[in-house]
Amino acid sequence: MIDGHIHLENGPLSTDYVMQFVQAAIDTGLDTIQILDHTHRFIEFQPMYEPLKKASLYQKEWFEKKQLEPLQHYYDLIENMKEMKLPIEVRFGLEVCYAPQDKVFLKNILAQYPYDFLIGSIHSIDGLLYDMNAFSREILWDKFNTNQIYQRYYEIMKDMIKSDLFTQIGHPDQLKIFHYEPDFDLTSTYEEIAKLAKQHDVYMESNTGCHYRYHHEDLGTNEQFMKQLVKYGVKIMPASDAHVPEHVGMNIKELYEKLQLN
Repeated sequence: MIDGHIHLENGPLSTDYVMQFVQAAIDTGLDTIQILDHTHRFIEFQPMYEPLKKASLYQKEWFEKKQLEPLQHYYDLIENMKEMKLPIEVRFGLEVCYAPQDKVFLKNILAQYPYDFLIGSIHSIDGLLYDMNAFSREILWDKFNTNQIYQRYYEIMKDMIKSDLFTQIGHPDQLKIFHYEPDFDLTSTYEEIAKLAKQHDVYMESNTGCHYRYHHEDLGTNEQFMKQLVKYGVKIMPASDAHVPEHVGMNIKELYEKLQLN
């Protein structure tokens, strides 16, 4: 079993901390894990976040609380871990906050190191974060039309897949976390995404983070979306979105059983 989305965000970039995740994976019965961190942790990616800071005081305060590090620190950690003989397979990558205007910037900076995988994720709708418990309802969901938010989210996702910058798409239906739902049928949208994912050979996550972190009833990606992904033979990546060692492999076994994955 694999857990394809595990963060170091809440701890140091150290081999000792990584080994806590490795041990948690072994204890959970996993044989492969994909470790990453958000691009917002690293100094080099900060130009992407300036528009978000300007868009909302809440966002400015949230981003400025982050302790930024040079990307080289992460490179050094990866190289150190690659030299170790580990009991399970451990891959290293990044979760990249994607916005269409950043394509050229991202292409240049992501080419600087040979990551094992790269996850493209959407965390904001034209500069407004949609998944923050503390303020997203106020600045986005209760202010703008839900249909338009969904339409824009999936427009960005199509652009992200077409960019060919990524091997994996993170939590593709995470807009659902606060139960704001559009009043139109998303089947054709999901079908178009599935066709693009197959064409561009990217994994689509089924991410349990919405289930155990936000208490959403879906175990992973919603069934309507999954039907289209399966129909078009898209590769599925089980993912916990763990941010602490205790969450590694969370609900992954149940997800394998539900999706009948090998």
